[in-house]
Amino acid sequence: MLFFVKPTPFFKLLSFRVLIVLAYQIMAIVVGWHIYELTHDTLALGLIGLAEVIPYFCCALFAGYAVDHHSRRLFGVIACLLLFLTALTLVALSAGRLNGNPALWIYGAIAFTGVARAFIGPSYSAMFALILPRDQYARASGIGSAVFQFGLVVGPALGGILVGWAGKTAAYGVAASLCLLAAMALLSLRVDEPPPAASAPIFSSIGEGLRFVFSNQIILGAQSLDMFAVLFGGAVSMLPAFIHDVFHYGPEGLGILRAAPAIGAVMTGIFLARHPLNLHAGRWLLGAVAGFGLCMIGFALSVNFWIAGLVLIFSGVCDGVSVVMRTTILQLATPDAMRGRVSAINGIFIGSSNELGAFESGIAARLLGLVPSVVFGGIMTLTVVAVTAKLAPTLRRLELHQLH
Repeated sequence: MLFFVKPTPFFKLLSFRVLIVLAYQIMAIVVGWHIYELTHDTLALGLIGLAEVIPYFCCALFAGYAVDHHSRRLFGVIACLLLFLTALTLVALSAGRLNGNPALWIYGAIAFTGVARAFIGPSYSAMFALILPRDQYARASGIGSAVFQFGLVVGPALGGILVGWAGKTAAYGVAASLCLLAAMALLSLRVDEPPPAASAPIFSSIGEGLRFVFSNQIILGAQSLDMFAVLFGGAVSMLPAFIHDVFHYGPEGLGILRAAPAIGAVMTGIFLARHPLNLHAGRWLLGAVAGFGLCMIGFALSVNFWIAGLVLIFSGVCDGVSVVMRTTILQLATPDAMRGRVSAINGIFIGSSNELGAFESGIAARLLGLVPSVVFGGIMTLTVVAVTAKLAPTLRRLELHQLH
């Protein structure tokens, strides 16, 4: 059983993950509400993603190199402290302690979030592989996904409740406290890290990681599939506009809809932790992303708040299958010495697609209108699945036992 394999290190690693996700999600929900409250502009919502993704892009590959060649745990702690400083800046802004354009202060603070996120993924991925044997990766990925999605459920709901009942300053303060708790969980983790790798030229080492990913059809196909699906199919960044203009709810409603996809993903992660999908992995991955695209179309066409929430729960089920399959594939197919760099590249593919998708959604909503832009994104997601299935036959036919 998984929990009898070094339970304390794994529990602490999961604690770090859920705490940092809670902090990030609370900030994300409050920042979205804050910006839309100031501007009432869908493009301004999209610019939040752009403000985060630019520094993320600039730092991600260097973060992967640092994690592979130095302490995995140290860079995770640094990321927590960066998010803590971001939250403190937002506390000061919402309390009226900072002068100037509040939107610019928000975008500047979010830029530091992008830097922090560049280190979180590689650190978690590398420590995950250090404390678990390979034959537990699939089951542990399910548990890790459930914990991650739990944060995605509670974080937005808590953020919406805090804004509605206690105000933005209190919400940002809670996020800051969670960042410190995440750092403490990681500092308490005792893991035998391998000695630092021999220092290779930084750009040569990064190039080695890029060549590995781009020469591996399975990893490249899985990452590309998810990147373009999220880029075109994500409607989450437009939820403040849907709440204001379509469903006419307050911040609590935003928290509910923001949490709905994660509810489905949590249930999926728990199920897959007990029943790993070892057969037809490639087909499950492609089918899950196609289902996600269909859910985005269904959400855009919904006119009832609770029906929209139900559709988003189903989108979370599809996304949960996709995340678990992609995480398992990535862990099994990556050599230990490259985990930081490959995770960083995966983060560029996957993590940045959320922010770029937010920017794309903002532009599309401005040009096409709110509802047509989300329908268009769902159709593009289905197109991406069809193209990937055609161009990556190795991924389409993948069975997990081929990677052991």
